[in-house]
Amino acid sequence: MWRTKRSTVDGYFLAGKNMTWWPVGASLFASNIGSGHFIGLAGSGAAAGIGAIAYEWNGMLMVLLLGWLFLPIYIASGVTTMPEYLQRRFGGRRTQLFIAVLSLFIYIFTKISVDMYAGALFIQLALQWDIYLAIVLLLSVTALYTVAGGLAAVIYTDAVQTAIMLAGALTLMGFSFAEVGGWNALMEGYANAIPSVTVPNSTCGIPRDDAFHIFRDPVNSDLPWPGVIIGMSIPSMWYWCSDQVIVQRSLAAKNLTHAKGGSLMAAYLKILPFFAVMLPGMISRILYTDDVACVDPELCKQICGNTVGCTDTAYARLVMELLPAGLRGLMMAVMIAALMSSLTSIFNSASTIFTMDLWKSFRSRASEWELMIVGRYVTTSGRADTTQNMVLVAAHVHTPY
Repeated sequence: MWRTKRSTVDGYFLAGKNMTWWPVGASLFASNIGSGHFIGLAGSGAAAGIGAIAYEWNGMLMVLLLGWLFLPIYIASGVTTMPEYLQRRFGGRRTQLFIAVLSLFIYIFTKISVDMYAGALFIQLALQWDIYLAIVLLLSVTALYTVAGGLAAVIYTDAVQTAIMLAGALTLMGFSFAEVGGWNALMEGYANAIPSVTVPNSTCGIPRDDAFHIFRDPVNSDLPWPGVIIGMSIPSMWYWCSDQVIVQRSLAAKNLTHAKGGSLMAAYLKILPFFAVMLPGMISRILYTDDVACVDPELCKQICGNTVGCTDTAYARLVMELLPAGLRGLMMAVMIAALMSSLTSIFNSASTIFTMDLWKSFRSRASEWELMIVGRYVTTSGRADTTQNMVLVAAHVHTPY
């Protein structure tokens, strides 16, 4: 944090453009893999098999597209934000302001809320803490280094948290496979993981026949293969190649070669969620079938407080039931690391967009010191607003996966 020039725009928002490939790649991975992955991806595996891993592996190709096609253009244009690039590319302020405002809303409703729910849910299950207290403490801790250190502090912390996440998740994967009896036992056991209480005259709660297929029937399946190949690539390209959270980390690289190296490292790391998150979620259904795969609304309400189902507790239940006390603490660190890495990245990028695209549009002569103050203030106030909103949401809604 102290080695970067935090009093300048490039120093605070782009880490001085002096990052090497390995922290850039680790930060790309950590910014993408949040607590929502450990809850949602494992829950998806428990509910419907490996089909949802297509989202992750599609991202492997798109992050390479970022490094070899998009980044040379972004770096050559000398921009700090994606709305700024659109303004330079097409001219006029209207598109820049529209994309800036839209991006901020997207971060609030599709990223921050999901990660906060998933992280608070895990802490509530593991420590029996009040969900409101968990939200406030998590946001307070992330504020300590995000506001003070800018993107440099976020990237280096992401690198450490990536190591923690991988160590903990791979450890749990080993325990899970040892408990279930290996790969063949996983395939056989998942097909027979039917809860004792089912819905009459319905396939609800019965594992899918294509649970171990990524490319599924183009007409009747939940993830038809044309959509996986074509339709999924469109939003994936938007996220990996033009979303501020991702692109900002690549722009912090010292040159294009290091930016490409970061993209390549992130692509390799994207292979791991299938083994470290999704498969343990499927094993959780085998080991705790009646709890994880429940389908009766009243019974599910008693088990996890959600009438829709309890598959989103698959990963947390595996942690709490299978691991000894010390390793449960490691997995708690993994979940908190995943949550904090995503939140710090989102808040830093949101403050960058607000400062450079909105504030600077109305105060074109603002000094760099003023921009630094605005960026820090927006980050802090964003956390306060998020805390208030999440408390309100948690009080009224229990969101299913």
